[in-house]
Order: sequence, then C-alpha cells, then structure tokens
Amino acid sequence: MWVAIAIAAFILAAVFVATTFNRLVALKNGYINAFAQIETQLKRRYDLIPNLVETVKGYLAHERETLQNVIEARNQAFGALAAAKKAANSAESIAALGSAEGALQSALSKLNIVVEAYPDLKANQNMRDLHEEIVSTENRVSFARQGYNDAATDFNAYRQSFPQNLFASAFGFGKDAGLLEFADSAAFQEPPKISFK
Repeated sequence: MWVAIAIAAFILAAVFVATTFNRLVALKNGYINAFAQIETQLKRRYDLIPNLVETVKGYLAHERETLQNVIEARNQAFGALAAAKKAANSAESIAALGSAEGALQSALSKLNIVVEAYPDLKANQNMRDLHEEIVSTENRVSFARQGYNDAATDFNAYRQSFPQNLFASAFGFGKDAGLLEFADSAAFQEPPKISFK
C-alpha cells in the first residue's frame, strides 16, 4: 500500500514539474513572439524616418543639425532593436531599447517643431501621406508594446508564483522578462505631433 502511495506521489510530482516547465516555456515563447511583433512595427517606423528626412530636407536645408539628430537617433534605436532581438529575454537589452526609443521620440519631436514653421512643407502631399503612415505606425507600435508587456507580465507572474518559483531557476528561467518602458511613457503613447494646418 505504501509503495502504491509513493508511486502515486511520484507520478503527481512528475506531472506537476512537467506542467510547470511546459507552462514556463509557453509563456517565454509568448513574450518572445510578442517582442517580434514590436520589432516588425519598429522596423516599419525606422524605414519611414529616412523618407521623412528626405521629404523635409529641401525645405529645411539650414536645419541640417536637426535632420542629422533624427537620423542618428533612428540608427541608435535600430541598433538597440537588433541587440534586443538577440537577447529578448534580457531586461537590460529591453531597457536599452526603451532608452533609444525615447531619444528617437525626442529627436522627432524637435523635428516636428521645426516643420511647424514651414506652411509649404505642411501642405505637401508627400508629407501628409507620410504623416498618415507615421501616425498609423505609432499606433501599431503602442499596441504591439502593450501586447509584449502583457505577455512578459504573465511570464513574470507565473515564474514568481509559489511553487513554480522553486523550479523556475533550475529549469533555466531564473530572470524576469523585462518590460518595454520608455522614459516618457505617457507622452510616447501619443503619436508624434505633426500638424499640417
């Protein structure tokens, strides 16, 4: 009888451990997939920025420093995205991406202020079309970021919960997933302010 109880307890423990491991794997894959969605949208935005710079370059010839700052911030954010892609489960790489995105948002905001002073540029059809693309992309980035943060939070909550926390480190899930937060998170939720009035 004791042997049967011991075997049953062993089987239950094995099922629990296997279920815990499989759930951790599924949740980790979920937040990595959610990061891939962010990557897609950020790449889309990074591809739009050179078009934006080319569109405004003729109008803003004397604003070369502003344009250069936008391109440099775009390149740094692109590099941070590449690093974060290689280490999507690293809170540090996700934080570095958030910081680079904040710098890019700041550079774009400064460009938007400069654009306001040029009515001909604001009336340009290419600029209006590009504005629509940028606003649409910003909305997609925000949505993808929320999906990633939700998936990362689900993983973190499960990993930290008892009794899963007893096994998580042994299974190679010793660290929380990093949330993608920006320095000025509330302001970043808004699409860039480009007005063509």
